[in-house]
Amino acid sequence: MSFTAGPEAYDRFMGRYSTPLAPRFADFASIGEAPLVLDVGCGPGALTSELVRRVGAESVSAVDPSPGFVEAAGQRNPGVVVRRAEAESLPFEDGSFDAALAQLVVHFMSDPAAGLGEMRRVTRRGGVVAACVWDHAGGAGPLARFWGAVRELDPEAADESELPGAHEGDLERLLREAGLTDAEERLLTVEVEHESFEEWWEPFTLGIGPAGAYVQGLPQDARDRLRERCRELHPAAPFAVSASAWAARGVV
Repeated sequence: MSFTAGPEAYDRFMGRYSTPLAPRFADFASIGEAPLVLDVGCGPGALTSELVRRVGAESVSAVDPSPGFVEAAGQRNPGVVVRRAEAESLPFEDGSFDAALAQLVVHFMSDPAAGLGEMRRVTRRGGVVAACVWDHAGGAGPLARFWGAVRELDPEAADESELPGAHEGDLERLLREAGLTDAEERLLTVEVEHESFEEWWEPFTLGIGPAGAYVQGLPQDARDRLRERCRELHPAAPFAVSASAWAARGVV
């Protein structure tokens, strides 16, 4: 899936959660001092920046299908080679990397099995492939209150709970099916402070991802009802949102 929203809009919406998630995901992936690491579906570069801090820009490559994200990730991480590419068709030779990571990407791949298979292909034997996806199915993702309000007002609406990787065990199974060994899964949790309800709500109106597309597709009166129901479901500001993601890793 290629996002059409700009990197600044993404930062205000999902970047506020993906940035603190990146170090926990990198820890879980156990890349150590891997000489060459690939960030698949890098977006504006939250995980890319974390990998650069750990192994240096010269050791990190990144890909994303969205031109705006490719440009932003490159500008924010000088020295990193960032290329435009789909996860399902990575422009690298077999065994090019010591580790390949995909943060919050698998559920947006057009073919998750093919995407993870490509990550395995470009990772050397004995290297690590790791991925993470928000726990949308378990109600512990960062958008849980939003989708809870949506389901109350529009029971027929499709949320993100059935996306690949959103259920416990999904990612571990997908990694095994892609040929990875020693696959294991863990829940990673971050907590993000919000100064006001408006600061939490406004990014939902920017059209990013399934949640943003849903909001933009509503007539104004329905959008207002959803906003106010979300307000009712939140504690008084300032408040914190706890966000959990399923993470899985395997060995090539």
